[in-house]
Amino acid sequence: MKHINILKNQSYNNDKVAISVLFETETTKEIRILFKEGQVMKKHQTPFPITVEIVKGELDFGVNDEIHHLIKGALVALDGGVPHDLKAKTDCIVRLTLSKLDTVTRVKNVVNLSQ
Repeated sequence: MKHINILKNQSYNNDKVAISVLFETETTKEIRILFKEGQVMKKHQTPFPITVEIVKGELDFGVNDEIHHLIKGALVALDGGVPHDLKAKTDCIVRLTLSKLDTVTRVKNVVNLSQ
């Protein structure tokens, strides 16, 4: 069993989105993404399916040039290869579930390119 509280030890970054690995399982990587209001992750795509959960706050989730306003409790599944972008409307905590075959480095590169 693996256990962590996604609400503990939050460290927002004023300059860019903050990413931390919560834990890995045999099939997934669970990532916490902390957005300050106004921070963005520019349009990108993943090679594998992802799941995104809004744990706190509100953000605009763009998919194929259509904006979806997501609020606390929203859960989204997205196939690999689908362009998407995110913009925080408030301070947000986002849980991202990646395939074990995907890399956290790829996500960090998206953040670095979004500054």
